[in-house]
Amino acid sequence: MNDNNPIRCHNCKHFFITWETEHPYGCHVMNFKGKQIPSTIVLKTSGQRCRLFKAKEKKVSNQS
Repeated sequence: MNDNNPIRCHNCKHFFITWETEHPYGCHVMNFKGKQIPSTIVLKTSGQRCRLFKAKEKKVSNQS
């Protein structure tokens, strides 16, 4: 992934949406939830981009 492009958690297999209004976004691999998108929290707290991003696998349609 290019360092100039922001990490899009919605495209990561570890990202999830919670039912909690106070902590609506989460990351399974880092085991946390927050008000902000996980990659934003990682960048703000560590000064580095998330290194655990794993792109979601594309679903293949079997329709003809």
